[in-house]
Amino acid sequence: MDSRKRKITKSLSEYAQIALGIVLASIGLKAFLLPNGFLDGGVTGIALLINRLVHINISLLLVLFSIPFLIIGYFTVSKRIILKSVISILGLALFIHFENFEIITEDKFLISIFGGLFLGSGIGIAIRNGCVLDGSEILGVFINDRFGISIGKVILLFNVILFTITAFVISKEIAMYSILTYIVTAKVTDMVIEGFEDFIGVSIVSKDFDKIKVEIIKELGTGMTIYKGKRGFINQGETEDIDIIHTIINRIDIKKMYRIISNIDEDAFIVEFDVNNVKGGVLRRYLDRKKGVNSAKFLSETPMQ
Repeated sequence: MDSRKRKITKSLSEYAQIALGIVLASIGLKAFLLPNGFLDGGVTGIALLINRLVHINISLLLVLFSIPFLIIGYFTVSKRIILKSVISILGLALFIHFENFEIITEDKFLISIFGGLFLGSGIGIAIRNGCVLDGSEILGVFINDRFGISIGKVILLFNVILFTITAFVISKEIAMYSILTYIVTAKVTDMVIEGFEDFIGVSIVSKDFDKIKVEIIKELGTGMTIYKGKRGFINQGETEDIDIIHTIINRIDIKKMYRIISNIDEDAFIVEFDVNNVKGGVLRRYLDRKKGVNSAKFLSETPMQ
């Protein structure tokens, strides 16, 4: 029974957040982009372009142009995602149709920035909760699955074609402002999906591994995974057993970590790598200063994942 309640609560939370995403995307479209003839990328951009040319209801266009992508998605992603996406796209279309927002500004730069900000926030919240408001992402997944071309390249090519058509059919100025809108939308969408914290992975090989891992725990309070390895000299063939430190930290702490390591071992071998997603484990733990090094030693042996 508790499990069923949790599922119902989770579903209600997801749909409440999707509703918020729809409202934010609607503000971006109706209060900024539509009244000023600006475009975004993807299916939304196609709908806006056609609306600009032939003045067909934007809500109808959004639904019509989303149908082919949803059909593609039916054979590519889960049926649950498609069902939620259908509900979300219909919700967005209805909200845009019945809601009228006042025009907030006529400054073209502000329109691009804030239109992209609201639209990107709405799309990002929808994606985080398992659906899409724009079908171009589904096209990217489909082509990646069939031909191995990256999703990012597919979406980029899709939008290059769209903005090129815009430049010739409407105006180069509108096309350039629309590109700016798309860039803002894409960046905000990524930030909402991935979160505002930017993590980076670090692997450290040093003869003073014991001191380094204790200081990292003490100063940064981050979890870590310890690998057993051998440190060797290729020419002489000499080796020694060492602990290889693997940890995930916020990018803003990277210089502090370098200082910690350099103060202990200037010759330590350090490898950085980008981290796209982090789930589970101990990313950060604030230590009780009174427990000092003993607590740090205990945590240093605790696996991060």
